[in-house]
Amino acid sequence: MPEGRLDTAEPPTVSVVLPVHNGAGTIRECVASLLAQRYPRDRYEVIVVDNGSTDTTLASLVEFGSQIRLLEESRRGAGAARNRGIRDAAGAVIAFIDADATADPDWLGALVGASGDSAVGAAGGRILSRRPCNRIELFGEVIHDQQAAVRSDPPYLATGSWASRRDVLACVGLFDESLLRGQDADLAWRIHQAGYQLVYQPEAVVYHRNERTVLGLCREGFTHGIAAVQVRSRHLTPMSGRVRLRSRVGQRLLHQVVGLARATDRVEAVLRIVFDAGKLAGELVALGRVSRGDPTASPENGA
Repeated sequence: MPEGRLDTAEPPTVSVVLPVHNGAGTIRECVASLLAQRYPRDRYEVIVVDNGSTDTTLASLVEFGSQIRLLEESRRGAGAARNRGIRDAAGAVIAFIDADATADPDWLGALVGASGDSAVGAAGGRILSRRPCNRIELFGEVIHDQQAAVRSDPPYLATGSWASRRDVLACVGLFDESLLRGQDADLAWRIHQAGYQLVYQPEAVVYHRNERTVLGLCREGFTHGIAAVQVRSRHLTPMSGRVRLRSRVGQRLLHQVVGLARATDRVEAVLRIVFDAGKLAGELVALGRVSRGDPTASPENGA
């Protein structure tokens, strides 16, 4: 792996890739926050990739005109949409954000700075809940904790706040389009396996629309569980993946239930149980699908 950093004589060029599907309620605010970045405006572009929206998403983007590049990707899935954006991008650095989030004005500069070292394969920023928020939305910050993600084994990052150099993506490959969930964890795993570091940049802040109901939180846990099995089935043998998944989530859930009476913050303790119960259910369903030879089955494709 070459040593050194990106040329710092001037800020590197950046392409911010933003996939969207039926995001009429959030996309305008997201794009406006990207155009308001303090990063030099002539050094970055905003690429919005519409992934088959059937609402008024496209109409919501008309006002931005030539300030953004608008692409379309017919293959369903955020991975396919992001790949389309990457292939059309002009920047030396590729950054990602979700369509239901807004970026702090210094988000892009902080992420680009963290990803400049050639030893770094991806930099992830801090993902906070939009304010005002209820306790369930605030708990979403625990689920989307990028600092905890890069310290896990193996480390990973979420594309809700991510930047990688183009040469890194060229080395390890793009998002796995067969995955409708967990594409970012899979790509992060491949970046890590290639010998690059994943780093956390707390100064790169985005504000995300987290789940706000108990049912929504449980469903989010379920989809996380599905994705965890799908990704691990690509990198572990089925049996080793089965053992690790059950020991991690099942044992943690049991410990949480037993310790609920002693918890100092019982609301957060209950929310952890709700999320992990959903996640364990998703993992068990996905493990059954993997054992039947269908590792890519997911709720989104109706499997």
